[in-house]
Amino acid sequence: MSLSKIELVELKRAKALLEKPSLAARTSAMLGAPIDKGVKMLPERFQKAVHRASEAAMMRALDMAVKSHGIDGKMASKDRLHKFAAAATGALGGAFGLAALAVELPISTTIMLRSIADIAKSEGENIQHIETKLACLTVFALGGRTAKDDAAESGYFAARTAMAGAVSEASKFLAEKGFSKVGAPALVRLVSLISSRFGIVVSEKAAMQAIPIIGAATGALINTLFIEHFQNMARGHFTVRRLEKIYGSETVKLAYQSL
Repeated sequence: MSLSKIELVELKRAKALLEKPSLAARTSAMLGAPIDKGVKMLPERFQKAVHRASEAAMMRALDMAVKSHGIDGKMASKDRLHKFAAAATGALGGAFGLAALAVELPISTTIMLRSIADIAKSEGENIQHIETKLACLTVFALGGRTAKDDAAESGYFAARTAMAGAVSEASKFLAEKGFSKVGAPALVRLVSLISSRFGIVVSEKAAMQAIPIIGAATGALINTLFIEHFQNMARGHFTVRRLEKIYGSETVKLAYQSL
């Protein structure tokens, strides 16, 4: 079987979302500020703070995703509502700069996870399944490219391949034992892998908020761009997954690479 013309258009749109320039590059173009260079100039203690905040946010997201009261699809499925909520937290975080990151990031991440789950549901996913919930979490690892990534290793499928083993281990552990052991190696490994790439985008966001004038004046705009970035990643990711369930992963991957 091969994809229809309509499905190829959908896949092309998904690829455009998944392979688009980084958040820093797009924000730099909008604000006229070299955000990516600013990130490189940040002190090591700042990078460590971002790493800690990213890991804490991911662990909270994992906790929310897998527990019974987690992402259940009952929240309003409107991207604009989630963007508005993210903008509100961004305005508050921007006013206080880096000092607010540890407080603001878990809130923003929770809002984004809700939005990602909504998008997954709109693409036919059952968000009560552990595998789908973990797929929602891995969206945070998409679109955060490191300086070490080359063209062959920085794409969407490469990121998924890098995550596959950890996702499988975590899924098996959660299916057998649930979330009773937060420090389980399988869960710690997954959170570490996701947060390491999520932290790249967080660093870009925080670098913008670290600039006093930009941070205070456009904190809401920065968080809107931040959540929009991951909404785009989610929309592309779950479009690909929907097509894979019909045609198989290899067929979709070949079609994706040929576009």
